[in-house]
Amino acid sequence: MYADVTAEIVARELSKDEPPFLLDVREPEEVATWAIPGVVNIPLGQLQARMDEVPRDRRVIALCASGNRSGVAASVLASAGIDVANLVGGMSAWGQLYDTATVEVPGGLVVQVRRRGKGCLSYVVGSGDEAVVVDPSLDVDRYFEVAAAHGWRITRVFDTHLHADHLSGARDLAELAGASLHLNPADTFDFDYQPLGDGESFTLSGGTEVSVATLHTPGHTLGSTVYVVSGSVVLSGDTLFVDGVGRPDLADRAEEFARNLYRSLSQRVLTLEDDVLVLPAHYGDQVPVRTDEPVAATVGHLRATLAPLALDEEAFVAWAAARATERPPHYQQIITANMGRVSLPSAALAYLEEGPNRCSA
Repeated sequence: MYADVTAEIVARELSKDEPPFLLDVREPEEVATWAIPGVVNIPLGQLQARMDEVPRDRRVIALCASGNRSGVAASVLASAGIDVANLVGGMSAWGQLYDTATVEVPGGLVVQVRRRGKGCLSYVVGSGDEAVVVDPSLDVDRYFEVAAAHGWRITRVFDTHLHADHLSGARDLAELAGASLHLNPADTFDFDYQPLGDGESFTLSGGTEVSVATLHTPGHTLGSTVYVVSGSVVLSGDTLFVDGVGRPDLADRAEEFARNLYRSLSQRVLTLEDDVLVLPAHYGDQVPVRTDEPVAATVGHLRATLAPLALDEEAFVAWAAARATERPPHYQQIITANMGRVSLPSAALAYLEEGPNRCSA
């Protein structure tokens, strides 16, 4: 017999030094569209003929779109004496999995909320009895849960930019929490919010300061914004990641946006001290995600290890513009929804954002 496991259990096992063997039994075109990093793809119809490719000295976790095909595969493998489990709910369950990690800052905490199937990161910054949320996803209950666990009330909500690959939960969260919503007017939003000013800062009741250190960090979008928390952490949005830089081509002016991005990085973000911790809004497939450890890197580490950051302006612009690719699926519909130009409830549009993020260059 095989065991059924949840997405939460799979995430914990993947963070171990000896992770399980992930066997994806969907068809290759399904896997190419969206997969858990590190999976081995053997379609269900080929499994019997390719049993020798499945290890017998490691735990195997079978998965598919919903858990049905992988349940059949798990039964076949268990009959062959292989230690196997089936991911209940498959990729649908993985796409809804969240977990958290915490970073201490002077006077408070930054809680990184990880949406594992999407590679999206959002943040709850709390101090005293107050909290602000940056880049919330549609599942706004997650942020209320984090706040409640620490005795915080959510008073302000921010986005780092107009998101293109996933739906923002900022408006919904602000409304439900009775919080103010703060956005950069350099991006277009057709609803009420409080425009951010360059250098503006907000101090929480426990003394932690959240600063709009450099409002004008255009490149990924015209309104891209980074936030510095207590001088020790930078919430870098899609401007800088732990494994790369933001895509400058999410508009029809790739070269112009690449130049903006270079200047935002070199003149703004990279002027921060080496020990400032970068907490981005996304991470890529090659970034390891450990239980209870944030996806993060210091400014100094990134300056020393990310090759694009060593380029001069012209070389960077040429490099970034050459990597301009096609727009993510449903890009225009998601942009339109995040601008506030769609009348349907946000939850009714959730299908638009299925799949991985595609914001890194």
